[in-house]
Amino acid sequence: MIEVTSFRNETVAVLGLARSGLAAARALQNGGARVLAWDDAAPRREAAARAGVTLADLAQADLAGVRALVLSPGIPHTYPAPHPVVARARQAGIAIIGDIELLARSVQASRYVGITGTNGKSTTTALIAHILEAAGRRVQAGGNIGVPALLLDTLGPDGAYVLEMSSYQLELTTSLAFDVAVLLNITPDHLDRHGGMAGYIAAKERIFQRQGERHFAVIGSDDAPCRFVAEALAARRRQRVVPISAAHAAPGGVAAPDGWLVDDIDGAARRVVDLRTLERLPGRHNWQNAAAAFAAVRCLGLDADAAVAGLKSFAGLAHRQELIATIDGVRYVNDSKATNAEAVANALACYDAVYWIAGGQAKEGGIAPLAGFFPRVRRAFLIGEAASQFAATLEGKATYAMCGTLEVAVAAASAAARGQRGATVLLSPACASFDQFSDFEARGERFRALVDALPGARA
Repeated sequence: MIEVTSFRNETVAVLGLARSGLAAARALQNGGARVLAWDDAAPRREAAARAGVTLADLAQADLAGVRALVLSPGIPHTYPAPHPVVARARQAGIAIIGDIELLARSVQASRYVGITGTNGKSTTTALIAHILEAAGRRVQAGGNIGVPALLLDTLGPDGAYVLEMSSYQLELTTSLAFDVAVLLNITPDHLDRHGGMAGYIAAKERIFQRQGERHFAVIGSDDAPCRFVAEALAARRRQRVVPISAAHAAPGGVAAPDGWLVDDIDGAARRVVDLRTLERLPGRHNWQNAAAAFAAVRCLGLDADAAVAGLKSFAGLAHRQELIATIDGVRYVNDSKATNAEAVANALACYDAVYWIAGGQAKEGGIAPLAGFFPRVRRAFLIGEAASQFAATLEGKATYAMCGTLEVAVAAASAAARGQRGATVLLSPACASFDQFSDFEARGERFRALVDALPGARA
């Protein structure tokens, strides 16, 4: 755990005591701060008390002398309405920050890479960290993925923090200038928390704030909002803008429009690796992730050959088009993280003969936007609360089976796919998991266990 000493002998409030909030409270206390911590959920308060964190109901506590409110990113501070404690703090003139800000104030010698975007953040974060680590660099990855920022190890000037940054976290980070800041893409998401699309774009754009001439802005150019941000940054000439694309050439940057990764950062337009040969990075969306990761590590000074070696050795990220096994020629892919139609579209686009396991707790829009991919679906195996809704959408467009549970679906999909050329059994639910599982990770792990138990020859 990183000790936060920047508030030594001062009082700091912490609201929200899930993983990142609890880590922040403990890091502040270890660094000599007086902490007043609270969570609206009693079980989290109890866990914090057992960890030695001082509790105080921040809705009633005297906030005089409180230097900062450290807010968990899931708690609203503007839209649709600020949490009452946030409103109290703001009225009292108290700074409202997050755990990434505490990390930045505590470890200033290391380099920082930030990754944001609507889709692909986690894969790109993990990929950058893997490439750097494989090249012998000291690196720690965390933030919105995996380990909370303050539970990472302290690094020196030769180390790099690779941080997935949600829009919420960016709004709570006030002093960090990323050495390399990556913006992958922007499509509508979390609009209620940002007051609409303009607010959401502005939150994403914050990743480039405070950058100067030593810094790099790696920006996707395949959607209009990102192109607008890139053009605005280029006009300001504060940092070097490095474009990336999976759809077209990217002069001065990195692109993979036909699957070949082209490095033009130095103006040489060199083809460096055929991404279509990398089984753990399937699909055009992963070509964008690979282009972003390659560009980021090159901006950190890694040579192209080392970057390519890291791409080739990447094992993939759990629950995101994760190849679990190939059994008797049938691929089994865990895409449990795909909880909406847009994410599922990325997966369905990668395979031609899909035995699709879908369903759970439905989200707005369902699977109707995926109609263009239904010809790829040999058969759908429907589970959870959304099964009837999805069946109605698929009626007359793709065959389906009402399976109810993941156990039934895996058995049925395996039987149907056996012996079929190019078959892929794909768990890509287009739903939240909470009707049958605690989270998408638990759903994905159950899929893994069921696949591991299947008979047959492994490739």
